[in-house]
Amino acid sequence: MPKQKIIVPPALVETWALLPAATFGSAVRAKGILLEVRARLPLTVRKSLGVDGMALVLGMAEDSQDEFASTTAAVTRALDEIESLPVIPREIQDILGISASERHRWLKDGRLQSAGTRTVRLSGRARQITFHVFDPRVVEDLLDRGTVNGWREEDIAAKAENRRQAGYRTKLTRSLKKAAKKPKTVEGQTDAAAGKLLGWDEFDVDGLLR
Repeated sequence: MPKQKIIVPPALVETWALLPAATFGSAVRAKGILLEVRARLPLTVRKSLGVDGMALVLGMAEDSQDEFASTTAAVTRALDEIESLPVIPREIQDILGISASERHRWLKDGRLQSAGTRTVRLSGRARQITFHVFDPRVVEDLLDRGTVNGWREEDIAAKAENRRQAGYRTKLTRSLKKAAKKPKTVEGQTDAAAGKLLGWDEFDVDGLLR
């Protein structure tokens, strides 16, 4: 029977509660803050910092007191201005409850304002990606005012109008095609009708057409 691995809880623990002004109640945002803070720590201690709900938790062994103290100070400094940390795409989608297609559409038409771009290298890959980031205060305002619902209503109305316009253009195209054929038929019918007028031959004999 395989031996069970015994996990010893860390003896040194420090916890930082993340304020709603920083996370907007989003677990995805909380994870993003964790990654941002980790990036400011030495590689050897990054894995010692984790996230538990809406809090960051640092845990180290008892014999790491000096390292624990320096890391605690570094995390505290990193969190001082965390509320101004730009919001990345996956975070804004979770915070506002929007899809990637909505984010792209509203960013393209200017309703969703970009705070700039960020370029990062994908883990373990040579390729870099560039994406838009967003001002957290702008995101907060959109969330508080429920702006997204209004944008969705505008999109529904615009879609209905586009359908109406498309239907009108289709109908107009058909009408123009029919009109293009109609004159020849009318002209032929007019000539045939004129030939059947009573008294036409007598009218011609009298020389009135010369």
